[in-house]
Amino acid sequence: MIVAEPRILSEEWKLIGRQERTGTGGVVDLLAIAPDASLVLIELKRNKTPRDVVAQTLDYASWLQELDAEQVRGVYERFRPQRSLEEDFRDRFGHELVEDEINNTHQLVIVAAELDTRTERIVRYLEGWEVPINVVFFQVFSHRDDRLLSRTWLIDPADVQVNASTFVRRDKEPWNGEFYASFGHGANRDWNEAVKHGFISAGGGAWYSRTLKLLERNDRIWVKVPEYGFVGVGRVAGPRQVADEFQIDGHSALDVLKAKHHRDEEDPERREYFVPVQWLHTVGLDEAVPGMFGNQNTVCRPRAPKWRTTVEELKAAFPKVE
Repeated sequence: MIVAEPRILSEEWKLIGRQERTGTGGVVDLLAIAPDASLVLIELKRNKTPRDVVAQTLDYASWLQELDAEQVRGVYERFRPQRSLEEDFRDRFGHELVEDEINNTHQLVIVAAELDTRTERIVRYLEGWEVPINVVFFQVFSHRDDRLLSRTWLIDPADVQVNASTFVRRDKEPWNGEFYASFGHGANRDWNEAVKHGFISAGGGAWYSRTLKLLERNDRIWVKVPEYGFVGVGRVAGPRQVADEFQIDGHSALDVLKAKHHRDEEDPERREYFVPVQWLHTVGLDEAVPGMFGNQNTVCRPRAPKWRTTVEELKAAFPKVE
């Protein structure tokens, strides 16, 4: 069912492998890729004892972390012969697959109908130490002539996504307290409007908008527009708000802004969400500071040394920072 319709598991991932052998006697049920080129290992709890499935998933994770970009392409070639991972990734997510970002980190997902309390404690313990692991429960119900499928996550996917985005295998270091934010300038949102009215926003799927919940008042964010560079730094002025509720000068933001954003979405997970920002220093796209650290997550708390050095360089490029 998941292979036939992957969106029942998540609308945010693309399946790239199935029944992939680890070389040490194991077989990974499913492998997916996220918009930031991180990988998602999906293990199905079929005829396995609860503790066995967690141990097995962690064992497979040790195989997963060693996959390089070429090996990931090989996994996809076996799953979709004669297809290009780069082309299919671009078609699915709307941006290029950067080789250096492939499998920089990963998530572990166990699919189950139920879980005993001992195994739940183990999973929550691992998550507490920021291991990006989660369990999704599926149950089938009958209603008249219909069969309904329900999906429930053990841990908020936003928390696991955050753990994955900050989980660095070999060079992890303490977070420096500075947030990274990606702003998708284009038809759906406009950087000039974000500067004028004081906000950042994201929408089109929970993967893009949920990490906005990480931000709290007075947090400092460094904003990068993909394909341009860093364009601003500011202080968060309030919590995440859905587009219909976000106000600009006493008016609904969607009545003021000219960019499309994600309006009138029936699915709340696809709606546009805004976070108010008090800008400390901004520049236009033609003055963006290029290169340095990048990440497809809308907001993250990077722990890579490259982020620390990036912030140090940005402080020189944005002298108005307090």
